[in-house]
Parts: sequence; C-alpha cells; structure tokens
Amino acid sequence: MEYVPLGRTGVRVSPLTLGAMNFGAWGNTDHDDSVRIIHRALDAGINVIDTADVYSHGESEEIVGKALADGRRDDVVLATKAHAQMGQDPNTRGNSRRWLVREVDNSLRRLGTDHIDLYQIHRPDPDTHIDETLAALSDLVRAGKIRYAGCSTFPAHEIVEAHWTAEQRGRERFVTEQPPYSILTRGIETDVLPTAEKYGMAVLPWSPLGGGWLSGKYRRGTATDSLRSQWAMSRFDPNSPDNAAKIDAVESLIGVAEDAGVSLVELALAFTLAHPAVTSPIIGPRTMEQLESQLGAADVRLDEETLDRVDEIVPPGTNLNPADAGWTPAPLADKKLRRRR
Repeated sequence: MEYVPLGRTGVRVSPLTLGAMNFGAWGNTDHDDSVRIIHRALDAGINVIDTADVYSHGESEEIVGKALADGRRDDVVLATKAHAQMGQDPNTRGNSRRWLVREVDNSLRRLGTDHIDLYQIHRPDPDTHIDETLAALSDLVRAGKIRYAGCSTFPAHEIVEAHWTAEQRGRERFVTEQPPYSILTRGIETDVLPTAEKYGMAVLPWSPLGGGWLSGKYRRGTATDSLRSQWAMSRFDPNSPDNAAKIDAVESLIGVAEDAGVSLVELALAFTLAHPAVTSPIIGPRTMEQLESQLGAADVRLDEETLDRVDEIVPPGTNLNPADAGWTPAPLADKKLRRRR
C-alpha cells in the first residue's frame, strides 16, 4: 500500500484503517476468527487498528490485544477511544480527568500494551470543559501512556475551540478527527472537513459504507437487520420512511458502480478517499469475506465523471438521514436547554 501522512505528526499510515467494532459481542463472537481477520489485514499492508473501550464493553480491545501479542505490536498504529458509559457508577464515563486517567489504564490492560498510539475522545461532553480534557491528555502523553490525542464526531466549532485552548494554555492538541462520512452522509463536507484540513488534522472517517447500506445489504423490501435492531437504531431499517432517500440513492449508485467497473463497496470507499481532507477511512469487517471485498478499494481512483454522478445522486454536504450524523448536540437533545427557566 502507498502510506500517507497522519496529519502533521510525521507518522505514515495505510490508506485504509481496520476498525474493530465488529469483533466481539457486537459482531463476530469467535475470537480466533477475529484474530485471523486482523492478521490478514496486517498482512495486506494495513497498519492502523482502531477500537474503543465501549465496543462490546472492552471485548474488542481484548481481541485486538490477542492479535498483537505475537510480536506485531510495534508495527501497528494502535488507536482506541474513551467517553461512553462503562459501568453503573455515573463517573465511569465522559471526558473528565478523573475518568480518562483511570480508563486509559483499563484500555492498556485489555490491549496488552504499555502505550496507545492514538487516544481519541469518542464524543464531546457538554459537562466537561475542553481544557480539563486536554490537560489530562497532555499528562498522559508526558507519562508515556499515549503518543497522540484525537477526537471523534466533534462539530467544527468544538474542534476550533479545542485547538484555541491547546494553543492558549499549552496543551496537547487533537491531531486527528474521526467523523461519520460516506456517500450517504456528507454533512461534514460543509465545515468539519475544511476545519480539519485548516488545522492539519488527519481525518479517519467511520462508517464509509454507511453502516452497511453501501454494501448493497439494505435494499427495498429487505428485512431489518436483527443485530442493528437490538441497538434500537431505526437508521438501519430499510423500511423506515426516514431511510427512503437512502434506498433510492443506493439503487442509483449500483448503476454508477457498474458503469465505473467497480463494486458498490469499492465505489463507496474510493469516494471517501477522493476527498483531499480524508486520510484513512475505517473499514469494519465482521467476516473475512467482508475484509477481502474492501481491501482493493485503496487502489481505486474514481474519475471526474463518476464523482459528478455521485454528486447528482447525493448533493455535497447532505445527510440523507439526519440520524446518521452520529451525535446530537445537547441543545437539541435536551429541551430544557432551549427554554428559559
């Protein structure tokens, strides 16, 4: 693979990142098979693995740790995340110093390593000042427990605030952003991608296949995915009115892929790679077959005509289903924040 810069860190990474969300109870429960998939990805040239503490409640990190225990750890840019609820205690979550300095040790233990290359804040936390978070991350860098800090699914204004705070107060800055991005979810083209590019941040998009929609898995008349349904995620229901535009788009995109001589999966991944701000889309295979279908996308280059046709189907800056944005700002989620007391 042709390796690319991870922002301005000096680190070079593969043009595809292996996401580990589907290893464990949320997807592939066979640890040995999951390890084989990880090894195949590494053998193919992928050198970034992304996971999170919350994925299968730590099981994903444990599987990744098993896969790297054979001496491959030093060849991998290992990334994980913290923020989500991890216990009954209300303080076992969020972006506070108290939680991050505790949870990083938990992740290190599960991953079986003494350092994490990229430690990402999984979501914004309206209850925690960004300086609290950056100060904790700075101390973790100095302690040698993490090498770099990043954020995930942060809106553009909070990315700017984080960089301003880091500059003004001498904190470690976020060197990466991990946003949702696919042909069906293009909202970040409006502000997040230009902002990341302005600050020299690497961008590692999650769900470049739109949660499976751009694999052809969800078509008109197909049944709802039972695994996704247990998470109460209506955005994966092909029969939901909220997803009607996605159904129509997928039908049209299949024809675009055929005319371009690529699979729908390759079209989707190559589309994300075509954006100049994107560094390395995160692929999240559950099976070896899914991995093999995605590896070739790193070599696909879409011509202008194909990209123009995609723009006609899904206009730039458009999320066909707003629920796919991955995060709802607190003032929209909590009506008390919109009403004068």
